[in-house]
Amino acid sequence: MDPVSFCDDIVLFCQSNGDEATIIKYSKYFKEGYDAYGVPTEIFLAKIDALYSSGTIDLPLLLESAPQLLLSGKYEETSFVIVLTEKFKKKFDNQTFEAIEKWFEYGITNWAHTDTLCGTVLPWFFLKNIVPLERLNSWRISPYKFQRRCVPVTMIKLLKSTNDFKFLFDMIDLMMLDNERVVHQGLGWFLREAWKIKHKETEEFLFKWKDYAARLIFQYATEKMHPEERMKFRKNKH
Repeated sequence: MDPVSFCDDIVLFCQSNGDEATIIKYSKYFKEGYDAYGVPTEIFLAKIDALYSSGTIDLPLLLESAPQLLLSGKYEETSFVIVLTEKFKKKFDNQTFEAIEKWFEYGITNWAHTDTLCGTVLPWFFLKNIVPLERLNSWRISPYKFQRRCVPVTMIKLLKSTNDFKFLFDMIDLMMLDNERVVHQGLGWFLREAWKIKHKETEEFLFKWKDYAARLIFQYATEKMHPEERMKFRKNKH
């Protein structure tokens, strides 16, 4: 299959299986807009399985097709790219990472695609030492807020593979004054999961930032603490 045929197949499938009720059901979760065909989840997943098992697609085809599908802005078209790419993770290399880095320029524009990418695709590069974690350094100051969110959310999957939490905290130190809500949520989520594993180190990091970073970060980060523990991270009034 060539990229044109692949993209045409995806679009035709989505157009043929769209459902207005599904759009209404999920649109409430996307404050920044939800441009979708409304393909029900079970039908979407069945198509994923059919494409993968057909043997007619591979990683180079997906990476070449990605710009066209992501640029459409349609939710399912981007979802197809992300979910199918994960199927070929054993083929990932440095060039794959470079291709994925560019996706934020064309179409990773919501929390769901971002978090799917962070949960299933990006960690593989670091867990398998395909690229060093420092490759995310430039993402911390990306002009794209969802690319910045990827830094802490991807690292959630790395927490159980390392004892060097200081290195992970140093990675996000630069981001603690970010001005975007979606980044605050990602940072808080990462810190909450880190705290579950290493209380002391995480609390030391939180305490350093408690008077300066956005309160939403702390709302998420301290969610699993007892009320008296959370009190330690209240911002001091000046």
